[in-house]
Amino acid sequence: MNPLDTLPKNLIAAWQKYGNKKIAMRQKEMGIWRSYTWQDSCQQVRQLSLGLMRLGMGRGDKVCIIGDNDPQYFWAQLAIQSGGGVAVGIFTDSAPQEIQYIVDHSDAAFVFAKDQEQCDKLLEIRAQVPKVKRVIYWDDKGLWNYQEAWLVGFDELRSLGRSLDEEQPHLFEHSVEQGHGDELAIFCYTSGTTGLPKGAMITHRNLLAGCDSAQLADPRLETDEYLSFLPPAWITENVLGLTVHLRVGMVVNFPESPETVQENIRELTPHAMLFSARLWENMMGLVQVKIAETSRVNRLLYRMFMPVGYKVAGLRYEQRKAVNPPWRLLYALGDFALFHPLRDKLGLTRVKSAYSSGAALNPDVIRFFRAVGVNIKQLYGSTEAQVHTLHVKDDVRFETVGVPPPGQYVKIAENSEILVSGGTVFQGYYKNPEATEKALRVDEDGRRWFCTGDAGHLDADGHLIYLDRVKEMITLASGEKYSPQFLEGQLKFSPYIRDVMTVGGEERAYVAALINMDFENVGRWAEKRGVPYTTFVDLSQKPEVYDLIRRDVERVNRALPPAARIRKFVLLHKEFDADEGELTRTRKLRRNLLLERYQDMISAMYGDGDSVNVRAAVKYRDGREGVVETTVRVAAMQTEETGT
Repeated sequence: MNPLDTLPKNLIAAWQKYGNKKIAMRQKEMGIWRSYTWQDSCQQVRQLSLGLMRLGMGRGDKVCIIGDNDPQYFWAQLAIQSGGGVAVGIFTDSAPQEIQYIVDHSDAAFVFAKDQEQCDKLLEIRAQVPKVKRVIYWDDKGLWNYQEAWLVGFDELRSLGRSLDEEQPHLFEHSVEQGHGDELAIFCYTSGTTGLPKGAMITHRNLLAGCDSAQLADPRLETDEYLSFLPPAWITENVLGLTVHLRVGMVVNFPESPETVQENIRELTPHAMLFSARLWENMMGLVQVKIAETSRVNRLLYRMFMPVGYKVAGLRYEQRKAVNPPWRLLYALGDFALFHPLRDKLGLTRVKSAYSSGAALNPDVIRFFRAVGVNIKQLYGSTEAQVHTLHVKDDVRFETVGVPPPGQYVKIAENSEILVSGGTVFQGYYKNPEATEKALRVDEDGRRWFCTGDAGHLDADGHLIYLDRVKEMITLASGEKYSPQFLEGQLKFSPYIRDVMTVGGEERAYVAALINMDFENVGRWAEKRGVPYTTFVDLSQKPEVYDLIRRDVERVNRALPPAARIRKFVLLHKEFDADEGELTRTRKLRRNLLLERYQDMISAMYGDGDSVNVRAAVKYRDGREGVVETTVRVAAMQTEETGT
């Protein structure tokens, strides 16, 4: 049996190897990078874990954590697991009612909360979570005057741990040694796009299998610098952030705040980065907007050398041909004049592996970053089985999500559903045997397969082409199927489009779209062209903005078969909002709710109407708020069939 079969055992092994000789973590605080050695980390975990034991945490107890990317989050998780507990991550932007559901459903005995904001949410629901014995916080700003015994600070918990350590000096090591790979390590609650979130039960062995598999495909080194930015409640950050950190020894860096990420990336120039697809799309959109606003010389360089970058990237990665000397020379000139300065501005000069996860990444985004010299690759995975496929080395095909890493297996069911097997497959959903039975399938050889619910197919070389959720594939009146997610991803390639939901189906004659403009980028575009506006509502209905978005819809339509092209669209008067239930916390569309909420607009797009009257809450540019009545226009696209 592997002696390092749990995360805490790997922590102790790393501490024994590195001690105070190597930095384990860094965090930007008050403008200064603060470093923690492996001994610092192990000491924090030891004291916190013993403190939890002093408060009554036992093996198998569930402990929730609500916080941003901080060393304290990782220490809390490892402290829980060192005592045989199960860590349950909760997203920081969760509403009190969402927190209540997860805390109650998981049977949590304790909760770690970052700061006053999260403590206030927990105090609001205290009566509804009677199983919680204590809430432990690590940022005490604003909490000094709280006279509440239910709240315990990190320092107090560590003090309790030190006292227990004096009484039983070998208790921590004994507790860690008791752990084994098949113990539950974490619960990861799914997004819940169609119902209540489900708690996926994941063991230490599952996490370590995912880490080792990824290392075989694309190894990280102990000298690598990694930026932790994806939510730590997400499975991907648990595997490729925390678990790889413990297994390999790479340095994990934490940004000062979500708002300073780009600045912190430029300071660090990390070797490895893991962003959501939306963040990569935002970064590319920001570059395009900045180029449009920069000097004439820089715009000229961009127009001159981006075609060179696309050409060379196409030869290398799509056509798999050698780049001849003239093109290599042109690319070298472009790298000196444009690409390297651009990578420097983005903090990507040292990056060896840039990964995208969470949703299918638009192929044009991959092409853009490849053109400027960034080794961007795509991961496809799930909460329940971690990384299913990824692009390995230079075997990057823009239309695919890669191949299974070593130890993982993928096959396609008769209904085109993607099935996944391997050491990463979870143990089921907590207190939900019905959902577990639907999600897990055992074949005649005894191999467990996770039914992803996603549609796709494998090409001749074993690359997986992801299409969409099986249930989201839509059949048009013509009988032709299309993927809403793929079409929406193509539209969101535009820096002026933030979100979009397409509408279609057998009962409808064509595809239509509800589009959210990107207020910041469109607002900047409007100001530069002298288009006046007062609010989001006002700007969204400007004819000039409709023409701007129409050009992006035309771009996407040109690449689609006629029957699948968007015939009509509306620019919504408001953004899709997670607080209103329109998006999940990972910004996935809740389609059924959106179909119901925007039914009037959808009906107008499939009828003869050219507008819909709505009432909307607005915030003016001077800070005033109010409610206005406005008219949302329906825009019709020209089509080959109608000529309109």
